[in-house]
Amino acid sequence: MSPKHLILKNVGRVYCKNFCRWESLNFAKQSPLMFQGKTECFSTQATMASEPPSSIKLNRLLLVSKLSRYDFERCRHVDLSESELETVLRKRGADYDSLIKNHKLHKEFEQSVKKAFENAGIEARVVNRFDYTMDKINWADMICAVGGDGTFLLAAGRVTDNQKPVIGFNSDPRRSEGYLSLNKKYSSNIEEAVRKLKQGEFKWRFRNRVRIILCGENVYEDPVELHEQELLGSNQRFFSAVPESRLETNTEKPTETNVQQRRLPVLALNEVFIGENLSARVSYYEMRINDGPKTKIKSSGLCVTTGTGSTSWNLSINRLTPQSVSEVIRLLRQKRPDLSSIPQESELVQELAEEFNSSLVFSAEDTRMGYTIRDLISAGVWPQPKGVEPRGFASRIEVKSRCLDAGLVVDGGLSFRFNDGTVAILEIHESDALRTVELNEP
Repeated sequence: MSPKHLILKNVGRVYCKNFCRWESLNFAKQSPLMFQGKTECFSTQATMASEPPSSIKLNRLLLVSKLSRYDFERCRHVDLSESELETVLRKRGADYDSLIKNHKLHKEFEQSVKKAFENAGIEARVVNRFDYTMDKINWADMICAVGGDGTFLLAAGRVTDNQKPVIGFNSDPRRSEGYLSLNKKYSSNIEEAVRKLKQGEFKWRFRNRVRIILCGENVYEDPVELHEQELLGSNQRFFSAVPESRLETNTEKPTETNVQQRRLPVLALNEVFIGENLSARVSYYEMRINDGPKTKIKSSGLCVTTGTGSTSWNLSINRLTPQSVSEVIRLLRQKRPDLSSIPQESELVQELAEEFNSSLVFSAEDTRMGYTIRDLISAGVWPQPKGVEPRGFASRIEVKSRCLDAGLVVDGGLSFRFNDGTVAILEIHESDALRTVELNEP
């Protein structure tokens, strides 16, 4: 089915309904890059008109390369020769031959993707995580991650509007699921994926992301880059690629007077985690869900997820095991003789666990955030007041830190200081959604 947009004109605004959800757009501000099939237009008076199909405009593609395990080790040991590096890795018990093999396979796949786009008349450049800058992002019509979900998150993290598309190819589908990338089958048929992109045989997909406002002292400090902290010097910081003007976008009203306020220049595609940096230390914070009361909480941290991230860490935190299901059924049969007929076969237990776990996943286009309070302390006076649900949905979450040495971590990659007195406001705005594609299937 060719992609279509239904457009409702109303008081100078345009609302596009695609496969996923309504998107508020303004034609005057649209990106010059347009990937559309046939478009049907109608007004509130239900008059219909056809617009000619738009030709694809994809002239420049930026490929974001995966940091392979070999790349990682090579960066950590820049002063070692190849033979010395091999010795170090083998002493550590690492499979050096496998590292080299997988690294070469990735690089060969990367070049295949680049060649496929170039053969289609598209200029393609390759960057790694260290030279993935705003200038290069602005140069490109589309961003393409080549790797797994981690590389996709890296590529998407620098695209902060819903105009520039981001896609991904899974470079090793044998060892990685690549949920965020194009279907695995296109890893072995790159040319077909490029053909469909050029001919408009796809649907737009918008993945909502979490916008974060920090209020308090020292909110403009640079974050800790968790993936690179062992590799980079101060002159190679990935985050320094963000211009200062983008860091100082104070468009929201602060919750308290006379405090610094910062809208973070990154958006969370998967999740935001808030908690003490030392995992063994209890995290203490105040939390307000939507317009509800503030609740003082002690726990192992707070995980706030998008629909995209609901298949990731959020699922692992809340997953119900067959063992737990079996134990609950056993207790039910003991406490309620009238329920003794409930079977406890392994197939039923497995089915119940899978059904519960599937219910934890929600749509990437959902405008709600899912939250989980990890290991909520529910003894004595905690939480204050009682009644907070350890898991649920919210359109707005406000958290005030009472922690000693805490971090607010975005997509497992950037950790912002979040100590006593700092406030974080988490919301989803559809204008922040990530624009990506779903290729049409027969």
